[in-house]
Amino acid sequence: MKLLVTGGCGFIGSNFIMHMLESYPDISIINLDLLTYAGNLENLQDVSPYADRYGFVRGDIADRELVCNLVCNSKPDAVINFAAESHVDRSIMDCSAFLSTNVVGAQVLLEACREFGVSRFVQISTDEVYGSLGPDGAFTEDDTLAPNSPYAASKAAADLICRSYHKTYDMDVVITRCSNNYGPFQFPEKLIPLMITNALQDMELPVYGDGMNVRDWIHVQDHCRAIDLALHKGRPGEVYNIGAESEFPNLRIIQHILERLDKPQSLIRFVQDRPGHDRRYAMDASKLKKELAWSPRMSFEDGMDQTICWYLEHEPWWRRIKTGEYLTYYNEWYVSRCGC
Repeated sequence: MKLLVTGGCGFIGSNFIMHMLESYPDISIINLDLLTYAGNLENLQDVSPYADRYGFVRGDIADRELVCNLVCNSKPDAVINFAAESHVDRSIMDCSAFLSTNVVGAQVLLEACREFGVSRFVQISTDEVYGSLGPDGAFTEDDTLAPNSPYAASKAAADLICRSYHKTYDMDVVITRCSNNYGPFQFPEKLIPLMITNALQDMELPVYGDGMNVRDWIHVQDHCRAIDLALHKGRPGEVYNIGAESEFPNLRIIQHILERLDKPQSLIRFVQDRPGHDRRYAMDASKLKKELAWSPRMSFEDGMDQTICWYLEHEPWWRRIKTGEYLTYYNEWYVSRCGC
């Protein structure tokens, strides 16, 4: 099997590429990535033993000519689309890149797959397309899409375009929607790596509102195993929710990180909440478990210990990131919110 993986230099995409290369000796992968701020070739530093089955192309999934040429020439058996602008805060500041990559890019990929007869298209989506939950229950695949941020709206739009290509052109499309990921190589603008790296630098830890927004957490390795199953065994036209039933308020996550690193709780700094901040997410993954025999293997406690250790052991990686444009964004977004 030959796979075209888009966005494979990002956090989840790079973990997926390594999972597939390590698990299947007969799979080859082409990685298409634009290398925007969150794409990092260092995330695939361990790919060298698989050099005969791995190739990298730098490019934009919204570039129709590039994508069509790549699909035509490489003839992949499947396309797995991780490529996306994915940070809610940045989408609130300016959503134009989110519409270009997440919506137009998905359509460009779908059209190239349709034109050149790619057997399967897997769209990597998010729980955020469902909106916000009340205090009880969990999202199912049949719930209405009700996105509340520009990022979530762009992902919901991509999901609907994918659905339309299945219904209109009978394309073999599968959509996966996952809860919040964490693990190695996650860009330190997301909650867990941001709080770990700030704590290691003895910087304040900015917490939105009262810190009681609840998220359902899953280790990236468990997510990659679920995508693997959806790729190989998912039913055409279906959506599969992915979640590990590990719900925690953001504040509790942050307190745990400080305790684990032996840092004072006084580093917590409550800041103005972001607009449209969803209160709670939780995913019902029973369909995935029943149909594809998936279950999470990593407990949240073990996963957090592993993740904290990874950032402790890879300080040069995240210190190189937390400079330049990153600091400009961080100061513009967080410093203004805390009134500093």
